[in-house]
Amino acid sequence: MEPEFITYKKFNDVALANELAEQLEANGIEYLVEEQSSGFDPSMVMSNAPVDYAVKIKSEEFEPVNQMLKKAEDVNIEDVEKDYYLFSFTDNELVDVIVKADEWSVFDTVLARKILAKRGKPVNDEEISTINKQRLERLRKPEPSQSNWIVTGYAFALLGGVLSFFIGWHLSTYKRTLPDGERVYGYTENDRWHGKIIFYLSFVGLAAALAFKLMPVFLK
Repeated sequence: MEPEFITYKKFNDVALANELAEQLEANGIEYLVEEQSSGFDPSMVMSNAPVDYAVKIKSEEFEPVNQMLKKAEDVNIEDVEKDYYLFSFTDNELVDVIVKADEWSVFDTVLARKILAKRGKPVNDEEISTINKQRLERLRKPEPSQSNWIVTGYAFALLGGVLSFFIGWHLSTYKRTLPDGERVYGYTENDRWHGKIIFYLSFVGLAAALAFKLMPVFLK
């Protein structure tokens, strides 16, 4: 079975997505660029959500690509404008940039490390590795119980509402991608179980609602 392509980075500008795609292609890394809505909200199913451009690669390529981009951004701190916002960050804020590298540009994470080194407070690879492992453990934990959406899903399913279909599907299947490329379920096993029930119950509710509407036709 071929490994699936999963989102490595999202951009709201297609030019930025294409720039990353060109770097990947130059290094012989397979990728896909897809348009996506900016996240899922069951209450906004029918809305025109903003579009993101997702650059997708295989999960095993995440770390090699991380290292490739870091090497490409060989920042000379003396060449950076002195009013660049990272220079005003505290030491702890700079460490946060390094630890949460997936939330920042590669340029920023490399520069943050160099600023700390210049301040005499370098962060070594072992420290970053330990902190990253701790962060991954936190990110693996599912979201708190989605009791409000579960109640709403059941209510709409019994009333024949289409929204219940999307709520059930999202609760039962939603996964998020960790910085190392691992895919984990976003909700607890109990919430996913309720999501499956809501998903299938929504079909029963829709069928019942449709039958109720058509009943007068057959009773004539």
